[in-house]
Amino acid sequence: MKFSVIFEAQLADPTVEREHQVIRDCVEQAVLAERMGFDRIWAVEHHSLKWYAHMSAPEIFLTWVAARTNTIRIGHGVVCMPFNFNHPVRVAERAAMLDLLSGGRLDLGAGRGGTEQETSLCGVDKERTTAEVEEALRIIGRAWQEEELEYHGELLDISPHPILPRPAQTPHPPLFLACSREETLVQAAELGIGALVMGFAGPVSIARMRSVYDAARAERDGGRFVSSVVNDHFSVLCPTIVLDDPQEARRIGIRGQRFFAQSIGHWYGGAGVPDEAVVAGNDEAAEMRRAAEQVVARLHEQDIPVRPTSTATFNADHAYGSADDAIAYVQRLKEAGADEIMCLIQMGTVEQEACLETLRQWGEKVIPHFTEGPGAAGSGTAGPGAERSGAAAADSDAPPRAALGADGPGRAASGADEPRSAASGADGSRSAPSGRSGRGPRL
Repeated sequence: MKFSVIFEAQLADPTVEREHQVIRDCVEQAVLAERMGFDRIWAVEHHSLKWYAHMSAPEIFLTWVAARTNTIRIGHGVVCMPFNFNHPVRVAERAAMLDLLSGGRLDLGAGRGGTEQETSLCGVDKERTTAEVEEALRIIGRAWQEEELEYHGELLDISPHPILPRPAQTPHPPLFLACSREETLVQAAELGIGALVMGFAGPVSIARMRSVYDAARAERDGGRFVSSVVNDHFSVLCPTIVLDDPQEARRIGIRGQRFFAQSIGHWYGGAGVPDEAVVAGNDEAAEMRRAAEQVVARLHEQDIPVRPTSTATFNADHAYGSADDAIAYVQRLKEAGADEIMCLIQMGTVEQEACLETLRQWGEKVIPHFTEGPGAAGSGTAGPGAERSGAAAADSDAPPRAALGADGPGRAASGADEPRSAASGADGSRSAPSGRSGRGPRL
């Protein structure tokens, strides 16, 4: 079981001063996450989504964090992969540079960035986003493995060029795909990459999504693999606030989630602007139910079918409360098939001290339960999908690779497991060029 923290840089007061402070706060949280024993941080790319996400240049944020940390993995995900957001060669170049400077700590996640607000900003054709994401992943996988990239696909033609620099990890950093629907889970499995399962639906839905992913893995033939290595890692979102006062933690967490749900509804579903106010003494659970009812009423007014997913972001059954509450919730996610718990802590109305205290509670009580205590047995510490697909053992003979910390080279990253090799896919040449050295990717 792995543990990570995911950042969108969300804020309820979108002034310049508050925006700048939230970005600095996210850096402080990321640095503390390493000290508290988290395995990874993730930073999600979005554009022009006021309130919901101010993380428009995650590669810069992550480079800043990498220079202040030594061992925590750097999750550059998700990256908006449609070509008008990011040309795949530029993604490969930037990500390789970050992998190099971080000492081989990078993971790369792909997504569509599919809101009208974002696609209209950059001239993205929404009808092509799924195809462009897949082709981008295929290009990146090859760019990192071939001495010269030459690619002639359905959407892009690239004449022979060396793509520089090469990443520190060989053959390249692990690849992931953001997944919120069955179609994207199947796509991730067929491409041979990990799933970043977003959403607030909870353990029951996570178990169903894991079944979809596993079924697609069982049926795939390797023809769509985007790399010579397969990553079957299954990461799931875990909204959480943990404090000594569990009732206060629940109030703060549910209020933060309500803001999150309203802000995402504003940009994805055309709802009104999110409620920024934090009112002392409010029954936040009741406010959450009321907000969900308003969504249902709006859908009825527009003759739009109401589905379980319509109000999933208003489901408040998450890791809010005491450390014991969080442990119990994580156990449910583990039993549902999670390989990694992505903690969503930084929500728009949650103050920095509550975020920092939550990280401390997880580091001191929750994570040790699963890595050292009774929850550790059978939790799985091998590489991507090892419990289900037999990942290779750690490359213990590989030389340690130091990260570039704020004061120069830091201590070496901890031991790693390599994803297993895959059969050649439809793209033909997928093996790493001879003469390349370096450490294999780990999760």
